[in-house]
Amino acid sequence: FLTEILIFQLLKVHLIMMLPSYFLIITLSDLECDYINARSCCSKLNKWVVPEVIGHAVVTVLMLISLHWFIFLLNLPVATWNIYRYIMVPSGNMGVFDPTEIHNRGQLKSHMKEAMIKLGFHLLCFFMYLYSCPIRA
Repeated sequence: FLTEILIFQLLKVHLIMMLPSYFLIITLSDLECDYINARSCCSKLNKWVVPEVIGHAVVTVLMLISLHWFIFLLNLPVATWNIYRYIMVPSGNMGVFDPTEIHNRGQLKSHMKEAMIKLGFHLLCFFMYLYSCPIRA
């Protein structure tokens, strides 16, 4: 019974965490096409960094506590990357997304690639949890 509740909660969490990935891709696409300026784009995107770090960290810790090793090991690299990316922001930058650096050195493309990878990760986890849901007749 507890496993069923856990799986349904994981489904909800990954559905909720897919939304910032969509928002990230759309906002970065708008920046790439010059529909919005870099400052407003980065301020919008930086609002989602901390909730994403917290969400991944909570899911990872819950999987460790509940002894779901495969799901824990699946979430651990993403949670570690998010924490590393948040901690390693250079001093003086606005956040993970900085308007003065987003067009330099291909950062826009790397942020877009990262957003696509995270969206694929959340879709993979969503369907993996959906497949593992018990069906009752």
